[in-house]
Amino acid sequence: MNMDGSLKHQTKEERVADFLREGIISGQFPRGSKLKQAQIAEMIGTSITPVREAIKLLEAEGFVLGNSHRGAIVAPFDINATEEITDLRVTLESKLGLKALGRLTNRDLDALRKMQDEFEAASKAGDRDAVRAINYRFHETIYLAADLPQTLRFVRTLWARYPFDLINKLDHRIDRASQEHREMLNALITRDEAALLSSLRTHIRAGWDEFKASYTE
Repeated sequence: MNMDGSLKHQTKEERVADFLREGIISGQFPRGSKLKQAQIAEMIGTSITPVREAIKLLEAEGFVLGNSHRGAIVAPFDINATEEITDLRVTLESKLGLKALGRLTNRDLDALRKMQDEFEAASKAGDRDAVRAINYRFHETIYLAADLPQTLRFVRTLWARYPFDLINKLDHRIDRASQEHREMLNALITRDEAALLSSLRTHIRAGWDEFKASYTE
């Protein structure tokens, strides 16, 4: 997980929060596990204070529960709410994607190309944890460029309740997600609004639809 690069303008608390979000989504910090402040501070090489403040941010977003000196708990999923969450993700992430389209710099696009290469390599290797981490960074890079912090805050709240780990366990899902990311990247590079909306909406809905189909079989 990255603690530099595009995060250099963030506060220490925001950088730690981003590290933890990625860790939760990628599965490094499993659902239901404790987030121990001292252990996290040692992992990152920082003091306890920014870790404590970052965990408060994540508690407000819904990523963690029961913040205390004994360590917060990574929040579980609510599968029954995922249909509504998916609908909200489509709406809000489409807004962020369109806003970002004209704001992404050449440097941003180069970073996204590199992430896509890493995504495809992780997909070929069957590294599901790496795929989830890269997926997080890919979307976060796009949405940060939109410069709509309140919308992004709501999106992160939805991510906290979305079953990324269950969906990525589906057979060949990471391969399909890799192709979906490639289509999104091509739309961003060509500044094609229609293609971006189509590919982004397909990407968000596909995982949940595939999970529902497998869940009811």
